Amino acid sequence: TFADSPTIRANTGIGKAVARDLARRGARVILACRDQQRAEAARVWQGSSQVLLMQLDLGNLQSVRSFAENFLKSESRLDLLINNAGVADRGKTADSFGLNFGVNHLGHFLLTNLLLDKLKASGPSRVVTVSSITYKMGKVDFSCLTTHRDVALGNSDRDAFIKYCHSKLCNILFTYELAKRLQGSDVTCYSLEPGMVNTEISRHGTFFTQVIWTLVGLLFSIDVDSGAQTILHCSLQQGIEHLSGHFFSRCAPLMNMEPKARDDATAKKLWELSETFCGLS
Repeated sequence: TFADSPTIRANTGIGKAVARDLARRGARVILACRDQQRAEAARVWQGSSQVLLMQLDLGNLQSVRSFAENFLKSESRLDLLINNAGVADRGKTADSFGLNFGVNHLGHFLLTNLLLDKLKASGPSRVVTVSSITYKMGKVDFSCLTTHRDVALGNSDRDAFIKYCHSKLCNILFTYELAKRLQGSDVTCYSLEPGMVNTEISRHGTFFTQVIWTLVGLLFSIDVDSGAQTILHCSLQQGIEHLSGHFFSRCAPLMNMEPKARDDATAKKLWELSETFCGLS
């Protein structure tokens, strides 16, 4: 299998299904999870001695740094990094960033950058970031980001969903810029939307938020195994290396992306601001 040593946020939902598939292929899988109790249950459920656990809270940049440090000490290679964690909720991270922006974008941004040298040394390798088709409702407000450390203002359930959409656009712009910075290396990267999957994304939200997501899931969603297919495609399919930086849906690249998801200036500015937020610049 391509993914000899993948790391993935994988104790629930799609991540759990992807980890199970990779483990069945014989991969050594690192489950990078915030909730260790749930992660241990998921690891046991996987039924493989090659599925390991490591603590990671993407809402805490020090936790991201600690995870990367421990991973680099214990693992000799990294063939596949799957950035799968996602929240759609109100609140702030431990570093006082908006929760959706901090977890969905900034935590993944820092994690990927801290592991880039290992990915390059292990090439050919890949970075796969799970976004959403809701990016179409997103935008990047740099004034709000620099002033309030969040992608938008407001603290209602509707505001939380809009912030989620903004963060999903950030995922796509991050991958787009990352591909340009990886040119000449043996690392490729892809973003994707898995479809409307019935997961536990709103489990930390208000009762109203949970009811809305549950109703949408019951009416329109696919199961997690179906939702995992595009992630697995971007992770394992040979012959797509020339599509690095592209956004995939239903196991195929979308060529009619909205211009805001392919804006060079916005992608570069978001990268540089993210570096500043993470203390990398």
